[in-house]
Amino acid sequence: MTRHRTLVAVAIAAVCLGGAWIGIRTATDALRVAAGVAAHHVCSMTFVGGQDPSRTYDELVVPVIGSFAGSLLTPQVSREGRRVDVDGPFRTLARADFTPGHGCRLALPGNRPLTPATDRWQPAADGLAPDHRVAASQPGLAAAIDRVFAETPGAPVKRVKAVVVVRDGRVIAERYADGVDERTPLLSFSVAKSFTNAFLGILAGRGQVRVDRPLDAPEWRTPGDPRASITIEDLMRMRSGLAAEEAESAFSPVARMQFLHADMAGFAAGLPAKEPPGKTFEYTSADTLLLDRLIADKVGGGPGGLRAFARRELFGPLGMGDVVMESDGQGTFVGSTFVYASARDYARLGMLYLRDGVAPDGHRILPEGWVAWSRRSTLGTPYGAGFWTNDGPSEFAARRVAAGFPKDGFFASGTMGQRIYIVPSQRLVVVRFGYSAPPDFGIADDVALIAAAIAGA
Repeated sequence: MTRHRTLVAVAIAAVCLGGAWIGIRTATDALRVAAGVAAHHVCSMTFVGGQDPSRTYDELVVPVIGSFAGSLLTPQVSREGRRVDVDGPFRTLARADFTPGHGCRLALPGNRPLTPATDRWQPAADGLAPDHRVAASQPGLAAAIDRVFAETPGAPVKRVKAVVVVRDGRVIAERYADGVDERTPLLSFSVAKSFTNAFLGILAGRGQVRVDRPLDAPEWRTPGDPRASITIEDLMRMRSGLAAEEAESAFSPVARMQFLHADMAGFAAGLPAKEPPGKTFEYTSADTLLLDRLIADKVGGGPGGLRAFARRELFGPLGMGDVVMESDGQGTFVGSTFVYASARDYARLGMLYLRDGVAPDGHRILPEGWVAWSRRSTLGTPYGAGFWTNDGPSEFAARRVAAGFPKDGFFASGTMGQRIYIVPSQRLVVVRFGYSAPPDFGIADDVALIAAAIAGA
Protein backbone atom coordinates (compact mmCIF):
# COMPACT_ATOMS: atom_id res chain seq x y z
CA MET A 1 0.00 0.00 0.00
CA THR A 2 1.73 3.23 -1.14
CA ARG A 3 2.05 5.39 1.95
CA HIS A 4 0.13 8.65 2.36
CA ARG A 5 2.60 11.51 1.91
CA THR A 6 2.71 15.22 2.68
CA LEU A 7 5.62 15.83 0.40
CA VAL A 8 7.15 19.27 0.50
CA ALA A 9 6.64 21.38 3.62
CA VAL A 10 10.04 20.56 5.13
CA ALA A 11 11.80 21.15 1.84
CA ILE A 12 10.22 24.56 1.32
CA ALA A 13 11.23 25.53 4.85
CA ALA A 14 14.86 24.82 3.93
CA VAL A 15 14.85 27.83 1.62
CA CYS A 16 13.43 30.09 4.30
CA LEU A 17 15.96 28.95 6.88
CA GLY A 18 19.11 28.85 4.78
CA GLY A 19 19.02 30.44 1.38
CA ALA A 20 22.11 28.51 0.30
CA TRP A 21 22.15 27.10 -3.25
CA ILE A 22 21.86 23.55 -2.00
CA GLY A 23 18.79 24.46 0.03
CA ILE A 24 17.18 26.23 -2.91
CA ARG A 25 17.89 23.36 -5.25
CA THR A 26 16.55 20.84 -2.74
CA ALA A 27 13.37 22.83 -2.18
CA THR A 28 12.90 23.32 -5.93
CA ASP A 29 13.16 19.57 -6.52
CA ALA A 30 10.62 18.97 -3.78
CA LEU A 31 8.22 21.47 -5.34
CA ARG A 32 8.76 19.80 -8.72
CA VAL A 33 7.73 16.49 -7.16
CA ALA A 34 4.59 18.13 -5.79
CA ALA A 35 3.89 19.71 -9.17
CA GLY A 36 4.39 16.32 -10.83
CA VAL A 37 1.84 14.77 -8.46
CA ALA A 38 -0.61 17.54 -9.31
CA ALA A 39 -0.08 17.40 -13.07
CA HIS A 40 -0.34 13.64 -13.28
CA HIS A 41 -3.32 13.13 -11.00
CA VAL A 42 -5.36 16.00 -12.40
CA CYS A 43 -4.60 14.90 -15.97
CA SER A 44 -5.53 11.27 -15.39
CA MET A 45 -8.65 11.91 -13.38
CA THR A 46 -9.82 14.50 -15.94
CA PHE A 47 -9.11 12.66 -19.18
CA VAL A 48 -9.32 9.03 -18.01
CA GLY A 49 -11.67 9.23 -15.03
CA GLY A 50 -13.93 12.00 -16.34
CA GLN A 51 -13.78 13.85 -13.02
CA ASP A 52 -13.80 17.58 -12.24
CA PRO A 53 -10.22 18.94 -12.17
CA SER A 54 -10.76 21.34 -9.25
CA ARG A 55 -12.39 18.68 -7.12
CA THR A 56 -9.60 16.26 -7.97
CA TYR A 57 -7.01 18.81 -6.89
CA ASP A 58 -8.74 19.43 -3.58
CA GLU A 59 -9.58 15.81 -2.74
CA LEU A 60 -6.74 13.81 -4.28
CA VAL A 61 -3.75 16.12 -4.70
CA VAL A 62 -3.69 18.52 -1.74
CA PRO A 63 -3.97 15.72 0.87
CA VAL A 64 -0.84 14.17 -0.66
CA ILE A 65 1.36 17.23 -1.20
CA GLY A 66 0.10 19.29 1.75
CA SER A 67 -1.92 22.49 1.90
CA PHE A 68 1.15 24.76 1.81
CA ALA A 69 2.48 23.29 -1.43
CA GLY A 70 -1.07 23.14 -2.72
CA SER A 71 -1.39 26.90 -2.26
CA LEU A 72 1.76 27.49 -4.33
CA LEU A 73 0.64 25.48 -7.37
CA THR A 74 -2.00 26.16 -10.00
CA PRO A 75 -3.12 23.44 -12.44
CA GLN A 76 -4.10 24.63 -15.92
CA VAL A 77 -6.20 22.15 -17.90
CA SER A 78 -6.15 22.31 -21.69
CA ARG A 79 -8.96 20.10 -22.97
CA GLU A 80 -8.07 20.90 -26.57
CA GLY A 81 -4.41 20.04 -26.03
CA ARG A 82 -5.30 17.13 -23.72
CA ARG A 83 -2.72 18.15 -21.15
CA VAL A 84 -2.34 19.70 -17.71
CA ASP A 85 0.32 22.30 -16.87
CA VAL A 86 1.07 23.10 -13.24
CA ASP A 87 2.37 26.58 -12.58
CA GLY A 88 4.49 27.47 -9.57
CA PRO A 89 5.25 30.89 -8.11
CA PHE A 90 7.54 31.87 -11.03
CA ARG A 91 7.19 29.34 -13.84
CA THR A 92 5.55 26.15 -15.04
CA LEU A 93 6.94 23.28 -12.99
CA ALA A 94 5.30 20.20 -14.52
CA ARG A 95 3.19 19.05 -17.43
CA ALA A 96 1.27 15.83 -18.04
CA ASP A 97 -0.02 14.74 -21.45
CA PHE A 98 -2.93 12.43 -22.18
CA THR A 99 -2.66 9.73 -24.86
CA PRO A 100 -5.86 7.79 -25.71
CA GLY A 101 -5.68 4.23 -24.44
CA HIS A 102 -2.58 4.90 -22.37
CA GLY A 103 -3.66 7.57 -19.90
CA CYS A 104 -1.36 10.37 -18.75
CA ARG A 105 2.34 10.68 -18.13
CA LEU A 106 4.61 13.53 -17.14
CA ALA A 107 6.51 15.39 -19.84
CA LEU A 108 10.11 14.56 -18.92
CA PRO A 109 13.41 14.48 -20.83
CA GLY A 110 13.90 11.09 -22.46
CA ASN A 111 10.23 10.23 -22.99
CA ARG A 112 9.59 7.95 -25.93
CA PRO A 113 6.60 8.68 -28.18
CA LEU A 114 3.34 6.88 -27.45
CA THR A 115 1.02 5.69 -30.20
CA PRO A 116 -2.63 6.50 -29.37
CA ALA A 117 -4.89 3.49 -29.04
CA THR A 118 -8.26 4.34 -30.54
CA ASP A 119 -9.94 0.94 -30.18
CA ARG A 120 -12.45 0.36 -27.41
CA TRP A 121 -12.64 -2.95 -25.62
CA GLN A 122 -16.10 -4.50 -25.48
CA PRO A 123 -15.96 -7.60 -23.26
CA ALA A 124 -18.63 -10.27 -23.30
CA ALA A 125 -21.13 -10.30 -20.43
CA ASP A 126 -19.90 -12.47 -17.58
CA GLY A 127 -22.93 -12.66 -15.29
CA LEU A 128 -21.23 -10.74 -12.47
CA ALA A 129 -23.74 -7.89 -12.51
CA PRO A 130 -26.92 -6.88 -14.32
CA ASP A 131 -27.27 -3.66 -16.29
CA HIS A 132 -28.86 -1.87 -13.35
CA ARG A 133 -27.30 -0.82 -10.04
CA VAL A 134 -27.74 -3.32 -7.20
CA ALA A 135 -28.86 -2.05 -3.79
CA ALA A 136 -28.30 -4.05 -0.61
CA SER A 137 -31.41 -6.01 0.32
CA GLN A 138 -30.14 -7.22 3.70
CA PRO A 139 -30.53 -4.52 6.42
CA GLY A 140 -27.25 -5.24 8.18
CA LEU A 141 -25.31 -5.02 4.94
CA ALA A 142 -27.08 -1.79 3.96
CA ALA A 143 -26.22 -0.27 7.35
CA ALA A 144 -22.58 -1.30 6.99
CA ILE A 145 -22.37 0.39 3.57
CA ASP A 146 -23.95 3.51 5.09
CA ARG A 147 -21.18 3.47 7.70
CA VAL A 148 -18.49 3.23 5.02
CA PHE A 149 -19.81 6.35 3.26
CA ALA A 150 -20.87 8.37 6.32
CA GLU A 151 -18.90 11.55 7.08
CA THR A 152 -18.68 12.60 10.75
CA PRO A 153 -17.89 16.20 11.70
CA GLY A 154 -14.46 16.41 13.31
CA ALA A 155 -13.44 12.94 12.17
CA PRO A 156 -11.03 12.14 9.32
CA VAL A 157 -12.70 12.50 5.94
CA LYS A 158 -13.61 9.37 3.99
CA ARG A 159 -14.66 10.62 0.53
CA VAL A 160 -15.65 7.10 -0.49
CA LYS A 161 -16.33 6.83 -4.22
CA ALA A 162 -17.46 3.24 -4.73
CA VAL A 163 -18.35 0.05 -2.89
CA VAL A 164 -19.18 -3.26 -4.60
CA VAL A 165 -19.97 -6.48 -2.72
CA VAL A 166 -19.85 -9.78 -4.61
CA ARG A 167 -20.91 -13.17 -3.27
CA ASP A 168 -20.97 -16.39 -5.27
CA GLY A 169 -20.02 -14.52 -8.42
CA ARG A 170 -22.90 -12.01 -8.30
CA VAL A 171 -23.06 -8.41 -7.14
CA ILE A 172 -25.31 -8.32 -4.06
CA ALA A 173 -24.79 -4.65 -3.18
CA GLU A 174 -23.09 -1.56 -4.56
CA ARG A 175 -23.07 2.17 -3.98
CA TYR A 176 -21.36 5.11 -5.67
CA ALA A 177 -20.67 8.74 -4.83
CA ASP A 178 -21.99 11.60 -6.92
CA GLY A 179 -20.19 11.74 -10.27
CA VAL A 180 -19.21 8.04 -10.14
CA ASP A 181 -21.09 5.06 -11.54
CA GLU A 182 -20.62 1.43 -12.56
CA ARG A 183 -18.42 2.41 -15.51
CA THR A 184 -16.28 5.18 -14.00
CA PRO A 185 -12.52 4.45 -14.14
CA LEU A 186 -11.04 4.72 -10.64
CA LEU A 187 -7.36 5.24 -9.81
CA SER A 188 -5.78 2.14 -8.34
CA PHE A 189 -2.73 3.49 -6.57
CA SER A 190 -1.01 0.36 -5.19
CA VAL A 191 -3.89 -1.95 -6.07
CA ALA A 192 -1.97 -1.93 -9.36
CA LYS A 193 0.53 -4.31 -7.75
CA SER A 194 -2.09 -7.05 -7.94
CA PHE A 195 -2.13 -6.56 -11.74
CA THR A 196 1.65 -6.99 -11.79
CA ASN A 197 1.16 -10.17 -9.74
CA ALA A 198 -1.37 -11.46 -12.29
CA PHE A 199 0.86 -10.78 -15.29
CA LEU A 200 3.78 -12.54 -13.61
CA GLY A 201 1.51 -15.46 -12.74
CA ILE A 202 0.49 -15.83 -16.38
CA LEU A 203 4.13 -15.75 -17.49
CA ALA A 204 5.10 -18.22 -14.76
CA GLY A 205 2.38 -20.59 -15.93
CA ARG A 206 3.92 -20.51 -19.40
CA GLY A 207 7.40 -21.16 -18.07
CA GLN A 208 8.63 -17.71 -19.16
CA VAL A 209 9.62 -16.69 -15.63
CA ARG A 210 10.58 -18.53 -12.46
CA VAL A 211 10.13 -16.60 -9.24
CA ASP A 212 13.07 -18.33 -7.56
CA ARG A 213 15.50 -17.11 -10.24
CA PRO A 214 17.47 -13.84 -10.07
CA LEU A 215 15.96 -10.88 -11.88
CA ASP A 216 19.19 -10.53 -13.90
CA ALA A 217 18.91 -6.77 -14.41
CA PRO A 218 21.53 -5.53 -16.90
CA GLU A 219 22.67 -2.93 -14.37
CA TRP A 220 23.59 -5.70 -11.90
CA ARG A 221 25.80 -7.90 -14.11
CA THR A 222 29.15 -6.49 -13.02
CA PRO A 223 31.04 -9.27 -11.20
CA GLY A 224 30.60 -8.93 -7.45
CA ASP A 225 27.49 -6.74 -7.62
CA PRO A 226 25.52 -7.64 -4.46
CA ARG A 227 22.23 -7.01 -6.25
CA ALA A 228 22.82 -9.85 -8.72
CA SER A 229 21.28 -12.39 -6.34
CA ILE A 230 17.94 -10.54 -5.98
CA THR A 231 15.21 -12.87 -7.19
CA ILE A 232 11.81 -12.18 -8.70
CA GLU A 233 10.27 -13.46 -5.48
CA ASP A 234 12.41 -11.08 -3.42
CA LEU A 235 10.99 -8.18 -5.42
CA MET A 236 7.40 -9.44 -5.25
CA ARG A 237 7.68 -9.85 -1.47
CA MET A 238 9.40 -6.47 -0.93
CA ARG A 239 12.54 -8.00 0.57
CA SER A 240 15.03 -6.94 -2.10
CA GLY A 241 17.41 -5.15 0.25
CA LEU A 242 17.61 -2.16 -2.11
CA ALA A 243 17.96 1.35 -0.69
CA ALA A 244 14.53 2.22 -2.07
CA GLU A 245 12.75 3.95 0.78
CA GLU A 246 9.10 4.87 0.21
CA ALA A 247 8.55 7.53 2.86
CA GLU A 248 6.45 10.59 3.66
CA SER A 249 8.91 12.85 1.90
CA ALA A 250 9.51 14.33 -1.52
CA PHE A 251 13.15 13.31 -1.05
CA SER A 252 12.40 9.58 -0.83
CA PRO A 253 13.70 7.53 -3.76
CA VAL A 254 10.21 6.40 -4.72
CA ALA A 255 8.82 9.95 -4.90
CA ARG A 256 11.73 11.01 -7.08
CA MET A 257 11.38 7.89 -9.23
CA GLN A 258 7.69 8.46 -9.93
CA PHE A 259 7.66 12.20 -10.54
CA LEU A 260 11.12 13.29 -11.70
CA HIS A 261 12.39 10.43 -13.89
CA ALA A 262 11.21 9.27 -17.31
CA ASP A 263 12.82 5.84 -16.83
CA MET A 264 11.37 4.73 -13.51
CA ALA A 265 12.59 1.15 -13.74
CA GLY A 266 16.06 2.34 -14.74
CA PHE A 267 16.10 4.62 -11.71
CA ALA A 268 15.06 1.70 -9.48
CA ALA A 269 17.74 -0.53 -10.98
CA GLY A 270 20.35 2.13 -10.19
CA LEU A 271 19.58 2.14 -6.47
CA PRO A 272 22.29 0.54 -4.32
CA ALA A 273 21.86 -2.45 -2.03
CA LYS A 274 21.76 -1.65 1.66
CA GLU A 275 21.60 -5.29 2.80
CA PRO A 276 21.42 -8.78 1.28
CA PRO A 277 18.04 -9.77 -0.17
CA GLY A 278 15.60 -11.87 1.83
CA LYS A 279 16.46 -10.48 5.27
CA THR A 280 14.00 -7.62 5.78
CA PHE A 281 10.56 -6.64 4.50
CA GLU A 282 10.46 -3.03 3.29
CA TYR A 283 7.51 -1.93 1.20
CA THR A 284 8.64 -0.04 -1.89
CA SER A 285 7.19 0.57 -5.33
CA ALA A 286 10.70 0.52 -6.76
CA ASP A 287 10.71 -3.27 -6.47
CA THR A 288 7.51 -3.46 -8.51
CA LEU A 289 8.84 -1.26 -11.32
CA LEU A 290 11.71 -3.68 -11.80
CA LEU A 291 9.18 -6.49 -12.17
CA ASP A 292 7.17 -4.45 -14.65
CA ARG A 293 10.24 -3.98 -16.81
CA LEU A 294 10.73 -7.75 -16.76
CA ILE A 295 7.10 -8.22 -17.85
CA ALA A 296 7.63 -5.76 -20.70
CA ASP A 297 10.72 -7.66 -21.84
CA LYS A 298 8.85 -10.98 -21.86
CA VAL A 299 5.68 -9.70 -23.54
CA GLY A 300 7.32 -7.34 -26.04
CA GLY A 301 5.75 -4.63 -28.15
CA GLY A 302 5.95 -1.79 -25.63
CA PRO A 303 2.77 -0.38 -24.05
CA GLY A 304 0.70 -1.53 -27.01
CA GLY A 305 2.05 -5.04 -26.67
CA LEU A 306 1.20 -5.20 -22.97
CA ARG A 307 -2.26 -3.76 -23.67
CA ALA A 308 -2.94 -6.54 -26.20
CA PHE A 309 -1.47 -9.21 -23.90
CA ALA A 310 -3.56 -8.02 -20.94
CA ARG A 311 -6.77 -8.00 -22.97
CA ARG A 312 -6.14 -11.42 -24.46
CA GLU A 313 -4.88 -13.23 -21.37
CA LEU A 314 -6.56 -11.44 -18.44
CA PHE A 315 -9.12 -8.71 -19.06
CA GLY A 316 -11.03 -10.50 -21.82
CA PRO A 317 -11.37 -13.85 -20.01
CA LEU A 318 -12.52 -12.04 -16.86
CA GLY A 319 -15.07 -9.85 -18.67
CA MET A 320 -13.25 -6.66 -17.68
CA GLY A 321 -13.79 -3.43 -19.60
CA ASP A 322 -11.40 -0.87 -21.07
CA VAL A 323 -8.76 -0.88 -18.32
CA VAL A 324 -6.08 1.83 -18.68
CA MET A 325 -2.53 0.97 -17.64
CA GLU A 326 -0.20 3.94 -17.60
CA SER A 327 3.48 3.71 -18.45
CA ASP A 328 6.61 5.70 -17.69
CA GLY A 329 8.52 7.69 -20.31
CA GLN A 330 10.28 4.55 -21.56
CA GLY A 331 7.02 2.67 -21.99
CA THR A 332 7.29 0.50 -18.87
CA PHE A 333 3.95 -0.20 -17.17
CA VAL A 334 3.78 1.64 -13.84
CA GLY A 335 2.33 -1.45 -12.21
CA SER A 336 3.07 -0.12 -8.78
CA THR A 337 0.53 2.67 -8.93
CA PHE A 338 -1.30 3.72 -12.08
CA VAL A 339 -4.19 1.54 -13.28
CA TYR A 340 -7.70 2.85 -14.01
CA ALA A 341 -10.70 0.51 -13.97
CA SER A 342 -14.30 0.50 -12.79
CA ALA A 343 -15.20 -0.82 -9.35
CA ARG A 344 -16.95 -3.80 -10.93
CA ASP A 345 -13.83 -4.57 -12.97
CA TYR A 346 -11.68 -4.48 -9.85
CA ALA A 347 -14.19 -6.95 -8.40
CA ARG A 348 -13.70 -9.17 -11.44
CA LEU A 349 -9.97 -9.26 -10.76
CA GLY A 350 -10.72 -10.13 -7.15
CA MET A 351 -12.93 -12.98 -8.34
CA LEU A 352 -10.00 -14.47 -10.24
CA TYR A 353 -8.09 -14.80 -6.98
CA LEU A 354 -11.19 -16.00 -5.13
CA ARG A 355 -11.46 -18.83 -7.69
CA ASP A 356 -7.80 -19.80 -7.27
CA GLY A 357 -6.78 -18.30 -10.60
CA VAL A 358 -9.55 -19.83 -12.72
CA ALA A 359 -11.60 -17.79 -15.23
CA PRO A 360 -15.43 -17.80 -15.25
CA ASP A 361 -15.44 -20.25 -18.16
CA GLY A 362 -13.34 -22.71 -16.14
CA HIS A 363 -9.96 -22.35 -17.80
CA ARG A 364 -6.96 -21.67 -15.61
CA ILE A 365 -5.32 -18.24 -15.97
CA LEU A 366 -2.89 -18.40 -13.03
CA PRO A 367 -0.89 -21.54 -12.27
CA GLU A 368 -2.15 -23.91 -9.63
CA GLY A 369 -0.85 -22.81 -6.22
CA TRP A 370 -0.09 -19.24 -7.35
CA VAL A 371 -2.86 -17.65 -5.29
CA ALA A 372 -1.92 -19.52 -2.10
CA TRP A 373 1.71 -18.54 -2.61
CA SER A 374 0.75 -14.90 -3.22
CA ARG A 375 -1.20 -14.61 0.03
CA ARG A 376 1.45 -16.35 2.16
CA SER A 377 2.97 -14.07 4.79
CA THR A 378 6.44 -12.65 4.06
CA LEU A 379 8.83 -12.86 7.01
CA GLY A 380 5.91 -12.81 9.45
CA THR A 381 4.57 -9.51 8.10
CA PRO A 382 0.99 -8.83 6.90
CA TYR A 383 2.24 -8.73 3.29
CA GLY A 384 2.44 -11.58 0.81
CA ALA A 385 3.50 -11.11 -2.82
CA GLY A 386 1.48 -8.25 -4.26
CA PHE A 387 -1.28 -8.57 -1.66
CA TRP A 388 -1.72 -7.79 2.02
CA THR A 389 -2.76 -10.83 4.00
CA ASN A 390 -4.27 -12.11 7.23
CA ASP A 391 -1.89 -15.05 7.04
CA GLY A 392 1.01 -15.21 9.49
CA PRO A 393 1.57 -13.88 13.03
CA SER A 394 1.24 -10.12 12.41
CA GLU A 395 -0.66 -8.20 15.09
CA PHE A 396 -2.31 -6.11 12.37
CA ALA A 397 -3.62 -9.26 10.71
CA ALA A 398 -4.78 -10.57 14.10
CA ARG A 399 -6.78 -7.39 14.70
CA ARG A 400 -8.51 -7.70 11.36
CA VAL A 401 -9.40 -11.33 12.03
CA ALA A 402 -10.75 -10.45 15.49
CA ALA A 403 -12.93 -7.75 13.92
CA GLY A 404 -14.53 -10.19 11.48
CA PHE A 405 -12.23 -10.43 8.45
CA PRO A 406 -11.47 -14.18 8.26
CA LYS A 407 -7.98 -15.62 8.53
CA ASP A 408 -7.93 -16.78 4.90
CA GLY A 409 -8.69 -13.25 3.71
CA PHE A 410 -6.24 -11.12 1.75
CA PHE A 411 -6.47 -7.86 -0.15
CA ALA A 412 -4.97 -5.51 -2.70
CA SER A 413 -4.53 -2.07 -1.20
CA GLY A 414 -3.61 1.43 -2.32
CA THR A 415 -3.07 4.64 -0.41
CA MET A 416 -6.11 6.67 0.65
CA GLY A 417 -8.31 3.58 0.76
CA GLN A 418 -8.34 1.74 -2.58
CA ARG A 419 -8.96 -1.94 -1.80
CA ILE A 420 -10.07 -5.30 -3.17
CA TYR A 421 -10.85 -7.71 -0.30
CA ILE A 422 -10.95 -11.45 -1.05
CA VAL A 423 -12.37 -14.06 1.36
CA PRO A 424 -12.29 -17.51 -0.27
CA SER A 425 -13.97 -19.32 2.65
CA GLN A 426 -16.99 -17.02 2.32
CA ARG A 427 -17.01 -16.81 -1.50
CA LEU A 428 -16.85 -13.05 -0.97
CA VAL A 429 -15.17 -10.12 -2.73
CA VAL A 430 -15.57 -6.54 -1.47
CA VAL A 431 -14.29 -3.53 -3.43
CA ARG A 432 -13.94 -0.13 -1.77
CA PHE A 433 -12.36 2.94 -3.40
CA GLY A 434 -12.08 6.50 -2.08
CA TYR A 435 -9.85 9.38 -0.98
CA SER A 436 -9.82 8.77 2.76
CA ALA A 437 -7.61 10.33 5.40
CA PRO A 438 -5.26 8.68 7.88
CA PRO A 439 -4.78 7.09 10.31
CA ASP A 440 -6.50 3.98 8.91
CA PHE A 441 -7.90 5.26 5.58
CA GLY A 442 -11.28 3.72 6.45
CA ILE A 443 -10.15 0.14 6.95
CA ALA A 444 -12.11 -0.31 10.19
CA ASP A 445 -15.33 0.50 8.31
CA ASP A 446 -14.33 -1.91 5.56
CA VAL A 447 -13.76 -4.77 7.99
CA ALA A 448 -17.15 -4.07 9.57
CA LEU A 449 -18.65 -4.26 6.07
CA ILE A 450 -16.97 -7.62 5.47
CA ALA A 451 -18.31 -8.90 8.79
CA ALA A 452 -21.83 -7.70 7.93
CA ALA A 453 -21.70 -9.38 4.52
CA ILE A 454 -20.69 -12.64 6.17
CA ALA A 455 -23.37 -12.35 8.87
CA GLY A 456 -26.07 -11.75 6.28
CA ALA A 457 -25.16 -14.73 4.14
